[in-house]
Amino acid sequence: MTEQGVRWTAEQVLSLAPDAASRTAGGKLGTAGPWSEAGSGEGTVWGLCKGSGSRPYQTVVDLADPAGPAYKCSCPSRKFPCKHALGLLLLWAGDGSVPASAEAPDWAEQWLADRRSREESKQGRSEGGSGSGSADPEAARRRAERRAERVTAGATELEQRLADLLRGGLATAEQAGYGLWDETAARMVDAQAPGLAAHVRELGAIPASGAGWPARLLEECALLHLLDQGWLRRDRLPDALAATVRSRLGLPATADGAPLRDHWLVLAQYDTVDPKLTTRRIWLHGAASGRTRLLLSYGAAGRAPELSLPVGLALDAELCAYPGAGQSRAALGERFAPPAPAAFRPPGISTAEAAARYGEALRDDPWLESVPATLDRVIPVPDGEQWQLADADTDSALPLTRAAHTRPGLWRLVALSGGAPVTVFGECGHRGFTPLTAWPDGTGEAVPLC
Repeated sequence: MTEQGVRWTAEQVLSLAPDAASRTAGGKLGTAGPWSEAGSGEGTVWGLCKGSGSRPYQTVVDLADPAGPAYKCSCPSRKFPCKHALGLLLLWAGDGSVPASAEAPDWAEQWLADRRSREESKQGRSEGGSGSGSADPEAARRRAERRAERVTAGATELEQRLADLLRGGLATAEQAGYGLWDETAARMVDAQAPGLAAHVRELGAIPASGAGWPARLLEECALLHLLDQGWLRRDRLPDALAATVRSRLGLPATADGAPLRDHWLVLAQYDTVDPKLTTRRIWLHGAASGRTRLLLSYGAAGRAPELSLPVGLALDAELCAYPGAGQSRAALGERFAPPAPAAFRPPGISTAEAAARYGEALRDDPWLESVPATLDRVIPVPDGEQWQLADADTDSALPLTRAAHTRPGLWRLVALSGGAPVTVFGECGHRGFTPLTAWPDGTGEAVPLC
C-alpha cells in the first residue's frame, strides 16, 4: 500500500466519502486545476488546494496506517474525509498527476510526526494498563447484578404494556400516536435496556406505515414479547442463544472469540445516523476462511466514525468474534499491513439460496433483520413501481427493500448492469434485498452502491 505504484481506483476513494454531498464535491476537486505542490511518498499524499481565501488549504492523507486512512486539512469542514482530501486522493489515484517526491513539506511532516507519536503513546498506555489489575472484579459483578435487576423490571413492565395493547385492540395504537411509545421507550432507557427502547420506538412508526400496518404491528409485538421472555427465562437458554438475547437487549459484550487472521476483503461500508450517534457498518470477507464478518464503528452525532476502510481493498488482520448464536459481528484486532488492492471476490449464490440462508439464520437469532449475501449473475429489473434482482439462470428473484429504492446506488447498479448479469453483495432479509456493492462480469473492481 505504501508503494507508489499501487494506486486505488476512483470508486475506492469515493467509498470513503461521509455523504453524497462530499462525494460530489470531492469529485469536482479530483483534477489538477486547483492543486499545487502535490506529491506522494512513503504511504503519504499531500497537496495545496486553492479555495475561496487567499491561502490554499493544506491537505495531507496518511495511507500507511493499518487502521485505515487518516486525514488532515486546514479547511473548516468537520467532515472526515473532507472534499479536499477526497479530491487529493482522486488526483493521486488518477493519471499520475501526483508525482512521487523524496520528502513531504514541513507542514505535512509535522502532522505525521505528531500523529504517530500520539499513536505510540496511546499504544504504550494500553499495554501498560493491561496488567495493572486496578479493576475490581467484585464491584463489576455487583454492577452487573444491579443492571440485570433493572432490565428484568423493565422487561416485566413491557410485557404488561404489550398485554394491555392486545387486550384493548391494535386500533388503540393508531389513536394513541407516538406518545404512548415514547413514554414506554423512556421507561426502557431508565431500565438500562437500550435494545428494548429501540424496538419500542420502531413500534410507534408502524401505525403510520400504510396499508397492512396491523399485521406488521402484531408481528413486531410478537418478536418483542419473544425477546422479553428470552431475558426473563435466560437461565433456561443455551449459552449462545442467551448471549444473543443479551446483545439484542443492548447489554455490553466483549469480543472474546479466538483471533482469526486472514486477508479480509472490504465488501461494503455505510453509515446510519440518528440524533445522537453515527453508526458505521463495514462488511469484510476472509479470503482463506470464507467467513463474512461485520465491524461496527461509532461517532458522535454529526461526526463520522474514525474507522474507514475503502471498498475493494483487502486488510491483513485478525478479527475476534462477539458471542451469540448466528452473530456476524467481530472486533478488529491486530493489523499487519495497511489495506491494499485485491482482485478476489466472495463466491456468489443464487437468490433462492440467499433467501434460504436467511431462513436458516433465524433459527439461531429470531430477531435478525438480514444476513450478508453475495448474489451471482443477477439482473436488476423493474417490478411494477419497484425493482427486484432476478436470477439470470433460474426463475427466482428477490425484491429490493424500500431503503434501496431511496438510494442513488440503485441507478448506479442499473447502469452498471445494462441488462447483463452482475455480481452483487448486500443484505438479505424479510423486507427484501439491499444491494451495497457490485462487480460487473469480467472485472475485479468493486463498485460501491451506498
